[in-house]
Amino acid sequence: MFAARKTAFMIYLSSLQGLIAPLFVFGGATLYYGFYQVPGGHRSVVFNRFGGVKNKVYHEGLNFRIPFIETSYVIPVRTKSTNLATSTGSKDLQDVKVGIRILYRPNIKTLPILFRDLGLDYDDKVIPSIGNEVLKSVVAQYNASQLITMRQQVSLQVKNQLVDKAKN
Repeated sequence: MFAARKTAFMIYLSSLQGLIAPLFVFGGATLYYGFYQVPGGHRSVVFNRFGGVKNKVYHEGLNFRIPFIETSYVIPVRTKSTNLATSTGSKDLQDVKVGIRILYRPNIKTLPILFRDLGLDYDDKVIPSIGNEVLKSVVAQYNASQLITMRQQVSLQVKNQLVDKAKN
């Protein structure tokens, strides 16, 4: 009786041998493709094929995603800079060439919304358009000579308007 049980168990194990290798391959693939690294100074958002962009921001370190269903996008959140130069008219209709340097970084709490609405290249889409708009509107309020003498005030006004526009 003991030998019959042992033989039945051995037959059962041999029938499972065809499943063991695929299970190990599937488990290995899940581990390999499921974990991903978010480097320092970056955050990640996850796109789910069935539910869209998740409203969660994944921080630095090791994170998990469901393989083949979710895709992670790593977004830099360090401060970046860009230079904008434009030619516009002053209040007294003088041609003025103005250049500014903008330092910016995304709001970490709103990264999923930013990614969903604008994509990974949000800065190429947003910064030049609002920068030129603000520069032209502020410069148009001053005479050419005032732009030189009231430089600090003009700079502060440009900064405040850029911050307001970027929040919206």
